[in-house]
Amino acid sequence: MIFEKIRTVPGSEELLNKAFRRGSRAKSGKISYNTKREAEESMIMTAGNILSDNLANVVRSFPSFDTIPLFYRELADLLVGVDDLRVSLSKVEWASRKVKEIARMHALRMRRREDPKLVRKAAVGRMSSVVNRVSNDLDLLKNARNVLRKLPDIGDEPTIVVAGYPNVGKSSFVKLVSSANPEIASYPFTTKGLAVGHFTRKDRRYQLVDTPGLLDRPLGERSRIERQAILALDHIADVILFILDPSETCGYVMQDQENLLSEIENTLNAPVIVVYNKKDLFQDDHGLSISTLTGENVDTVVDLLIAQVEEDTLLRRSLSGAA
Repeated sequence: MIFEKIRTVPGSEELLNKAFRRGSRAKSGKISYNTKREAEESMIMTAGNILSDNLANVVRSFPSFDTIPLFYRELADLLVGVDDLRVSLSKVEWASRKVKEIARMHALRMRRREDPKLVRKAAVGRMSSVVNRVSNDLDLLKNARNVLRKLPDIGDEPTIVVAGYPNVGKSSFVKLVSSANPEIASYPFTTKGLAVGHFTRKDRRYQLVDTPGLLDRPLGERSRIERQAILALDHIADVILFILDPSETCGYVMQDQENLLSEIENTLNAPVIVVYNKKDLFQDDHGLSISTLTGENVDTVVDLLIAQVEEDTLLRRSLSGAA
């Protein structure tokens, strides 16, 4: 997954302790065979290299937000703020260069016969000051890393996104037909992020994404969790499965559910297949009805979704060939 390679981000105190501890060991190893001046220089250079390398590794391990897929960039912006990340990465990169510069400059001072103990103290103070200046940035990057690494791996393969109001049976459907194992419970907003599962038909793998429950209100008023679902629908869906609950045991009346369906159909580009879940709880004819409790008509819905994906794939190839 795109964010799995982000390294563990150390805090400023942890990093300084590590660097100066290693520097002291380097000094102790030199002092028996070399002059005190050379031992102090070894301490400065070792500590400086460790600080500089660790800071640089943090920066290098984050992906470029200019080149990652739009879905991940917008999701990262929503969850942790891409502009804030860029600022902090820039500051940490500066600190990496500055620490190395300080170590080299003070090593040269020692070679010019300045008091090695005083020079070493000055170097330690300046390097510590630089690292402490980016302490908040390291904390921000650490928190961002912990959030981003939990995002699901959305692959480049045919994708079905499941949407609808909370508690209508989205997670139950995904669990029933794919390898995903989302938490299932009888209260709204059980799904706190995007759960991804897969299933295979005729040697072709399909991706199924379970989104958080959406509420019928303007996009700007939706919660962070709800906006994650909108991102998924807008960027990764080849087809949208919209689930309605005519029994209204989900806690929302059909009028509200249908309003949300209308908004999605009028706002997003992907084709929408509508099904009515909880067939075991109602008798009226509501079109394509399923029961994720008993499994009734679930395979029929999967076949329709696959047919829609394949139709769109053929259409895109045709348009591409015509161009």
